[in-house]
Amino acid sequence: MNLSADLHRYLQQARDGLVSKLDDLDEFDIRRPMTPSGTNLLGLVKHLTGVELGYLVESAGRPTEIKLPWNEDGSVWESGDMWAKPDESREYLVDLYKSVWRQSDDSIEQLALDAPATVAWWPEERRETTFGHLLVRVVAETAQHAGHADIIRESIDGRGGRDHDDVGNADWWNTYVGQIQTAADTFRATGSQS
Repeated sequence: MNLSADLHRYLQQARDGLVSKLDDLDEFDIRRPMTPSGTNLLGLVKHLTGVELGYLVESAGRPTEIKLPWNEDGSVWESGDMWAKPDESREYLVDLYKSVWRQSDDSIEQLALDAPATVAWWPEERRETTFGHLLVRVVAETAQHAGHADIIRESIDGRGGRDHDDVGNADWWNTYVGQIQTAADTFRATGSQS
């Protein structure tokens, strides 16, 4: 078993899942805030671009020519990495994400999981870590945000996750969701809580 290869495979699945949620949507739908905190599809791509560059390239001491504008101007510290400005096109941000993930892939291929890493923005007493720790962190965060993207996409146009159609057809889903709603309505009618 090659743990590094397994982590890399899970990371790529989450990356692909996230980017696929942009397919067939217009610019408005990929940018609009879908939660009270402003979560949006293109913002998730932008955010994970910085996560990968920061943890799997820069913190691992790997060379890079990539400069992220939201890091350069400091707006990352004001959530500037969580939404796309009008002049940041889908193509620009997706291409930037893919450029960063190619550099991350090089790090994964070149570095052992126990290779030392330093995270400059962490508190000094915790800055020193390992590449493996950072890789697990990035896999977890990417999977989490890919899940957010699944829910956001389903909220926009009803398109479910990658196994949605394998589970059942439209009639199956309507019946299933109806069962859930009926169970929930039981508590709405009585006002009872657990």
